[in-house]
Amino acid sequence: MSQHRPHRLSDFVADLSALLDRTDDEAVILREGGALLAELVAQDDWLPEAQSLPDPTRYQQYLLHRDPAARFSVVSFVWGPGQATPVHDHTVWGLIGVLRGAELSQAYERTNGALKALGRVHRLEPGQVEAVSPTVGDIHRVANAFEDRTSISIHVYGADIGTVKRSTYDAEGKPKTFISGYADVPPPLLFDRASALAYGAAE
Repeated sequence: MSQHRPHRLSDFVADLSALLDRTDDEAVILREGGALLAELVAQDDWLPEAQSLPDPTRYQQYLLHRDPAARFSVVSFVWGPGQATPVHDHTVWGLIGVLRGAELSQAYERTNGALKALGRVHRLEPGQVEAVSPTVGDIHRVANAFEDRTSISIHVYGADIGTVKRSTYDAEGKPKTFISGYADVPPPLLFDRASALAYGAAE
């Protein structure tokens, strides 16, 4: 791997901050922010080692940046071999870019309380970016495409995602509330007790 260049992340944060200063139009944010994220994940020479470590028991969500005004957060998702999320939502806009390995994503819709898969499983390769939000499709299941190696994706969300109340869904579409927290950051003191207990639940 080439020389470590952490400035790529700080440049991305500065550019995304400037974009959010300029507009709150979600379509613009997803389009232009997605292009910025594609530039970031096109180069695999900036992610700190501490935020790239897999865990044998479950995928990890490491906090890379939290906007001071909580307008957005940037996290690295590190997938051990074969690891996957449950079906879940986000409730805010999000951008997902693959840095290493590959991801498999299955979109769902919830109609009359029931889950229905939308289309085929989509494979994201390094450098590719996709968007989620309540306006463009917010429910999916994501998995490492590989059974023998780690994959890493960089996610950007329109909130401090580790503190957002969201839902996972069982096979019948029944929701269960969770708050993801972060693998490397304790729950903020502003969490209520129920939120703190939810720390570490599935994304």
